[in-house]
Amino acid sequence: MNLDFSDDQKYLQEEARKFFEKEGGLGNARNVMDQSQDADHELWNKIVELGWTAIRVPEAYEGLGLGHLELCVVAEELGRSLAPVPFASSVYFFTEALIKYASEDTKKELLPKLVTGEVVGTYGIAEDSHQATEANIQVNASADKLNGTKIAVPDAGMASHMIVVAKSSQGIELRLVDLQDSSIIVTPQKNIDTSKSFYKVEFNNTPSTLLGQSGEGWNYIQHLLDQAAVLFAFEQVGGSQAALDMAKAYSLERFAFGRQIGSYQAIKHKLADMYIAITLAKSNCYYGAWALSSESSELSLAAATARVSATKAFQLCSKENIQTHGGNGFTWEYDCHLFYKRSKVLSVLLGSEATWKEKLVQNLEKTNTLVKE
Repeated sequence: MNLDFSDDQKYLQEEARKFFEKEGGLGNARNVMDQSQDADHELWNKIVELGWTAIRVPEAYEGLGLGHLELCVVAEELGRSLAPVPFASSVYFFTEALIKYASEDTKKELLPKLVTGEVVGTYGIAEDSHQATEANIQVNASADKLNGTKIAVPDAGMASHMIVVAKSSQGIELRLVDLQDSSIIVTPQKNIDTSKSFYKVEFNNTPSTLLGQSGEGWNYIQHLLDQAAVLFAFEQVGGSQAALDMAKAYSLERFAFGRQIGSYQAIKHKLADMYIAITLAKSNCYYGAWALSSESSELSLAAATARVSATKAFQLCSKENIQTHGGNGFTWEYDCHLFYKRSKVLSVLLGSEATWKEKLVQNLEKTNTLVKE
């Protein structure tokens, strides 16, 4: 594996960073928290105007027809700024599901609207506090109708459509629903990071459309999760790097006993540990980006590797950033808590860290078996 981003992709990343800095940086997340909003709608509209929602949409459906690597560099900058927008749920997951599994008529109807922002998508997998498995999915799909409840659905208050993992007599299916339907009840749920909104969504004989083949839904969702895991890992690396930059800047400007606190060994070690964790995570993210962009059979292994290392890096960096700031790190006025809260949410958004560790072990065992054979 040998991957580096092209000059055009690096330019896109630089422009994305400049955009978020110009638009307020971390202030956007703080404003959403202070005003109890579901997202920053103004920021989202500007992102749509920039064409980022069109990155993966084929040109035949009025998109840009670009690859996953462009999404990776944008994802890193979204993570760096903690952008409070439904980009991940709508672009990483919903758009990819339509591109891969929707009928031609559905693609023609929805993909151009995703490009323009008229349609915002999300997805529902979890139904209770337990990890979702093929055996415990309870939302029922029968005669094109859905019944049941999904929890922790990201951005459902802003989304117009939703991909639902449901069970039928044929097995697990992916179903597409219009969230504007009167049979659906959407209720906000509490969350540690109030710059990210989550909802409970209840279906009551809700009309739905099958995506792909009946009974293949669990395989579909696993592939979509692997793809999304790589992109979320880039977000986590972006957040990790921003937390390290914040800790470093504070250690150089804060003095104690007449010296910069960054000159003390304890602080040096914290910053060094953060840097090492980020470097490892970034290397694994590049592996994931390569596997994603090349449609490699190693995607599942690469996704789990990137996900686990990036989760660890973000949790470490967000925590040590607080510690580097001392007492100030625990105050509302400093931005340290924004990174800490986002790190906790992202660590469970696609399944717990333990789930991805187990997936990593399973993939490594499978790889070792193939090598021995």
